[in-house]
Amino acid sequence: MSNENKLELVKPLPHQITYANILFWGAWGGICLMTITYILYVFHIVSPHIDVNLVVQNWDKGIAQYRQITNSPQGWDWVLLLGKGDFLNFLGISLLALLTIVCYIVLFIGYIKKKDKLYATIAFLEILVLSLAATGILGSGGH
Repeated sequence: MSNENKLELVKPLPHQITYANILFWGAWGGICLMTITYILYVFHIVSPHIDVNLVVQNWDKGIAQYRQITNSPQGWDWVLLLGKGDFLNFLGISLLALLTIVCYIVLFIGYIKKKDKLYATIAFLEILVLSLAATGILGSGGH
């Protein structure tokens, strides 16, 4: 086998390049978004849902007691508090978490176009498992 043929074997597929680009730019976008929302919170540009003194006073509490004292949301209810500085920073974290699912969707479409049933099935199952976990339906995610 010639060197040129060997390079063809290891050359990434177009959907793999798209995956890498989405992951690269999405990760940097998420980091930038977290930085911006953190600055908005720390400099009190956006007021918090929970005063920082109340947070410090209740660090030693269990999660159920802490949530009750601070009136903190459970599961995906934090979305309703995106206007508050201490929950606004969840956007960047959510973007980073969502990136994996988006990237697997790109791979799934690429493998379908390539008629690679095995890898398409694996990508689909990854999308299914990650999406199900994110919903919190099984009680394991979306605290």
